[in-house]
Amino acid sequence: MLFLRPNHNIQPMPDLKDAAVKFRPLDVFKYFIVAAVILFLSFLFPDNARFNAEFELGQTWHNDDLIAPFDFPVRKYPEELEKEKEKLLENFSPYYIVDTEIGVRQINRFTEEFERAFSDISGNQFTDVLRRKQRYLDYGEGFLNRQFRTGILSDDDAITEQKSDFVINIVRGAATRQQTVGNVNTLSEVEDFIQDSLPLTDLRDPDFLFYPLRNSLTSNLLYSDTLTELFKEDLLESVSEVRGKVSKGDQIILENGIVTDEIYRTLLSLQAEYEENVSREKDGLAVFFGYLLLTSLSLVIFMFFIRFYLPEVFADFSTLLFVFIWFVVFGWLVYAAENLADISVWVIPFSLVPILIKTFINDRLAFFTHVVLILIASILCSEGYEFAFLQILAGIVAVMSDANVRNWSGYFFSMIFIFLTYALGWVGLSIIAGYSFADMDYTVITSLFFNVFLTLLAFPLIPLSERIFGFTSVAALTELADMHRPLLKRLATEAPGTLQHSIQVGNLGAAVAAEIGADEILVKTAALYHDIGKIPNARFFIENQGGYNPHSELDEEESARIIIGHVAEGLAMAKKAGLPKILSRFITTHHGTTRAEYFYRQYLKNHPDESIDEEAFRYPGPLPVSKEETILMLADSLEASAKSLQNPTGKDIDELVDKIIQQKTEARQFFYSELTFGEMDAARAVFKKLLRSMNHVRIEYPEDD
Repeated sequence: MLFLRPNHNIQPMPDLKDAAVKFRPLDVFKYFIVAAVILFLSFLFPDNARFNAEFELGQTWHNDDLIAPFDFPVRKYPEELEKEKEKLLENFSPYYIVDTEIGVRQINRFTEEFERAFSDISGNQFTDVLRRKQRYLDYGEGFLNRQFRTGILSDDDAITEQKSDFVINIVRGAATRQQTVGNVNTLSEVEDFIQDSLPLTDLRDPDFLFYPLRNSLTSNLLYSDTLTELFKEDLLESVSEVRGKVSKGDQIILENGIVTDEIYRTLLSLQAEYEENVSREKDGLAVFFGYLLLTSLSLVIFMFFIRFYLPEVFADFSTLLFVFIWFVVFGWLVYAAENLADISVWVIPFSLVPILIKTFINDRLAFFTHVVLILIASILCSEGYEFAFLQILAGIVAVMSDANVRNWSGYFFSMIFIFLTYALGWVGLSIIAGYSFADMDYTVITSLFFNVFLTLLAFPLIPLSERIFGFTSVAALTELADMHRPLLKRLATEAPGTLQHSIQVGNLGAAVAAEIGADEILVKTAALYHDIGKIPNARFFIENQGGYNPHSELDEEESARIIIGHVAEGLAMAKKAGLPKILSRFITTHHGTTRAEYFYRQYLKNHPDESIDEEAFRYPGPLPVSKEETILMLADSLEASAKSLQNPTGKDIDELVDKIIQQKTEARQFFYSELTFGEMDAARAVFKKLLRSMNHVRIEYPEDD
């Protein structure tokens, strides 16, 4: 009787001999993970109800006749409103303030400059100034007072670049007047005016005033950011956001009607009014409960899927935490995109999650996790069904793609496929919505490009996740298979026969794994380490013996203890060397709970009248669970057994393979194995083929009649 189970059945926990679906007290802590995630997400829920209807411009209205449930204004499109504001601001006049204190200060400076120049007059210079000093002083102060009252612009002021007919507002005290830029003097223009106008005065010595006046000039017409923004806001507030009104009871659209531009505008206004005002009047606790119910339902169902269909994931707390932490991370990212940062939710790299989960666990869980994550993200964000549709589609491609860290070209091609899925999907949705290629929102495609670019973060996140959660990636396995690793170097020098055996087992197991779609890298690497426990007592294992057998000096029980002890010894060495737990599993499962058969039978032969403690001759287990563990168990037994055959024929090899598999089956070593009947038959065929080649079987000639 064969105890293999089809792979669609519920599989038990690797380290247990009972059924996986039994409840254990420690499981309650795993459900706390779900509760904690739901609690965190509850703080991110929108605080208003959603308008429960999907509509697109130019598409058919598939709902019932829509009658206005209340009075509401028909709002202008945001871009329409923005254009009106921009047009209004085109003729907006900025505000400048005449700083009177500057004028007073500079006139005082002129007086000082004048007195200094007056005291320096000598000889027959400026005789008229000496006779009529006050007249010159009054003229200069009067000239400056007029200029400063009007206001002088700095030559560097940006307003000077405007056309001469551009109007500005000039504020002096409580009075405001408008003036064109062409009629406002700049500092250089006033200096030129002094030079040109002084000779035209009735003063006999006008040159005397030139330097005191020029040295006293400065700009005092200053741009007022405060007043400009204040009046600009008042002007913008005058722009009406409404273009019409719908009264309660008015018909908005009939069932199967076409959503025209005017109806689309009305529907958008109804949606905004509903979500901003009407839904807030409803019981906030009821809205919160609705979101909580949907989120809880999604995550609880997901948890039970893991509990019953992926018990090996449910069994490991760190793995379970790794899966659920992505709901927290991406839930917050969606919330931040919607409420905190001015970025599009389309930039968030959701495909990163299935890539990471398929790398460490499997494709099945990667897909389910992605779907549930998108369902929850759809609750938290304001995007419509297009968001969920495209994200799920991209997740399917991510799960199907060869996003393998060992293969850079395959990894980048996977990113290209994901982007093409996004881009083509968005184009298709836009066409359905009635947009032409010219009218499509290509900013979304740009966001999706950055989305895929950020998905490349999966590459550095893989080694980080390995360290934090104790996973083992393909890249890590490849590094561990390097023959320069300390344990493998010890194996090569202290137990060379065991190393050769391990390499052969790895070749056998990898070929079978490749045939049935299991992890061949894992099998090959695990094979190198599965017998490291033989290193301390290498001479007691036949592959390392050169003729002398130390078991001849021991009784059967002591020999069995040493042979069986290589499992515990190997586990201790693996732990000390920091090998991943997944490799340690192969060390403990490659013999399962079989007996050290040779010494067991020797004991029966030499002690026929004595009772026997069978457990003293039995390996501690546990039994293999994964396909890879099962393959290694068979490869280990078959490689060792095949060496005992002398000049085997192909028939001998075939009979050996069938015999070993049957013995393992009858010993119930496959009771928890995930290997299916079909996969076992495929493995049997590969073992026969490779063992024939490895043992150089002689040709079987037909017998003479």
